[in-house]
Amino acid sequence: MKESSTFSEGKPLYEIKANLFKGLAHPVRVRILEVLSAADEAPVADLLADTRLEASHLSQHLAVLRRHGLVSSDRRASAVYYRLAQPEVAELLRVARGLLVGMLELNRAQLDSTSRLPQL
Repeated sequence: MKESSTFSEGKPLYEIKANLFKGLAHPVRVRILEVLSAADEAPVADLLADTRLEASHLSQHLAVLRRHGLVSSDRRASAVYYRLAQPEVAELLRVARGLLVGMLELNRAQLDSTSRLPQL
């Protein structure tokens, strides 16, 4: 069964955007993108070592990232190298990290404020 492209014609932009986030919606895929953000490119062997996944599982995650336009690849001899499809992917990860840090700081402040509540 052929899967539909993320960028199908006629879809509204919000639906295409939601599909992009589906591509990001797994911790392993986020980790792969973080590794690729830190380097110009990485061979599959490095991604396997970093993620500690079986090759078949890593391949499935990389296929999702390719399908959603987040990574690109090329074969050199017997190795396949991956890179971010666009530098904005790294920026998206940086913005998400900043957003999460802010949320955690707010939650910590809320938790700290409970220490001033009267004992029950």
